[in-house]
Amino acid sequence: MDKYGNELFTGTALYYSRYRPLYPATLIRFLIQRFALDGTGQMLDLGCGDGRLALRFVDWFERIVGIDQEAEMIQQAVHLQQESRFSNMEWFLGDLDNYKTNHEESFKLVTIAKAFHWMEREKTLELLFSMVSRGGGIAVIDPASTKVTPSLWELKVDEVMKHWYGGERRAGNTVYRPPSETYEQLINRSNFDLETIELPPYQHSWNIDSIIGNIYSSSYGAKHFLGYNSHVFERHLREELLKIEPTGRFEEKIQLSVQLALK
Repeated sequence: MDKYGNELFTGTALYYSRYRPLYPATLIRFLIQRFALDGTGQMLDLGCGDGRLALRFVDWFERIVGIDQEAEMIQQAVHLQQESRFSNMEWFLGDLDNYKTNHEESFKLVTIAKAFHWMEREKTLELLFSMVSRGGGIAVIDPASTKVTPSLWELKVDEVMKHWYGGERRAGNTVYRPPSETYEQLINRSNFDLETIELPPYQHSWNIDSIIGNIYSSSYGAKHFLGYNSHVFERHLREELLKIEPTGRFEEKIQLSVQLALK
């Protein structure tokens, strides 16, 4: 993440916690069954954000560690943990390299949810190989490659965002460039074995406020990019979306893929 600077998600954590869709129960059940989780061992959530995924596994591990480089995200994770009163979770502000330098631990499951593209991927797999226990693995979770056809309202959101944010996807102090290699290629070249799963699609319901909040939760849609124009942007998007659906209610079909790096 270093090439994007230290402000990649500055100002997004509260929106992230309030408006990002939760991960579906099908994902949680799949990982529980695939790794035969039974309440023992340890889990690592790398790029944990506000801890929303790690919190779903508190009953399935003795201890869970979340690592993230964004202080605001770690603060949200601590807040959510305190609200939920779980005691078997720990949060580390920094990167995997720094964490590994000071900790010798073994993890049955490592999750990287919608965060692998920000990392030095080859190095991350190398570092994790000695940290994953035999029979365990890494679950890299991302939108499915066979992306569901976007609806009219989703296309309109993209159009309005390009108008206000520009055609290039800004990320921190530079522009986001997608990985040149697929995750499958990277995992195949590593010491791990690859297994790929696409989960069944699920429906998520939005209103206009949650659509705007979700935009502000992202690195490329951070509110500070708009400066004083945020209210004008919100009014523009609201007007365009209400032309499509006067009720202000919108449905999205979401599909996730899981690339497993197995040891």
